[in-house]
Amino acid sequence: MANNEEQIEAKPEGVAVFIKGKSSENARLVISEAELEAQKPSSAVDDAAQLKVERDHDRGAPSPDAPCEIAVFDFDGTCISGNSPVLLVRYLLKKGQVRTSVLLRILTWGIAYKLHLPQNEAWVRSLVFSSFDGMPEEEADAEMYAFYDEWIVPRIRPKALQVMREHIAAGRDIWIVSATFDPIIVRAKRDIPYDHHVATDMKLDEHGCYTREVKGKPVEGAEKLRQIKEHADQIYGKDSWKLAYAYGDHYSDAPLLAASEHPAAVTPGPTLQHHAEKEGWQVLDWR
Repeated sequence: MANNEEQIEAKPEGVAVFIKGKSSENARLVISEAELEAQKPSSAVDDAAQLKVERDHDRGAPSPDAPCEIAVFDFDGTCISGNSPVLLVRYLLKKGQVRTSVLLRILTWGIAYKLHLPQNEAWVRSLVFSSFDGMPEEEADAEMYAFYDEWIVPRIRPKALQVMREHIAAGRDIWIVSATFDPIIVRAKRDIPYDHHVATDMKLDEHGCYTREVKGKPVEGAEKLRQIKEHADQIYGKDSWKLAYAYGDHYSDAPLLAASEHPAAVTPGPTLQHHAEKEGWQVLDWR
């Protein structure tokens, strides 16, 4: 692609990366303070809290002889607007906890993600997590909890909560599956009424401090489906559950969606949208 040139531009309000010759949706990754001002309706998190109170009362009772139906939701771009690892980099950048060299390599990954190019998922998570390398688990988790409270809560999508409410009423279990870091999803339990989750774990050293090494594999692409199957078999028993519904926004979610009885592409990028339309999947707009 000889006509495509990358430009990295530093601005007072953030950092922008442009690729000439590409459509605006695929060609721009922006780290900007202005984006952080976007707010969802204030009722969304209140609605989630109320959902927790009413959960047991409202949950439908599935047939005792039928497999447990689960509804699986991707997190980034599906339950929330935006990508939490990228947002975490912005948060750490604002606090002066990310080196410029690390930032530029993360931006390169962001471009590859936008363009659906092959990439090393463990590598980029190691880069993002470099700010927590050697930090005690409790201290690092507290930092990620603070990030979630300030930056992620305003991005929770009310429509995601509404759909979860419908599944709960139908007696289905809610699962969150995400390539983001496990403490972020653990914290999301305060606002999103899921039953089980699968997310990316980072290894601890012998002193209980985080390393930059991913424990196992990042929960991305086909690994999402593999880990859902593994954990659901452990929780429910093999052949005692079924993947009834699945929701995702990125083309890498296609294996998970294809395995469900009712796949839905949520506010998808053009690649997933095209694939969803070709396969006859439901396409939803949760913006």
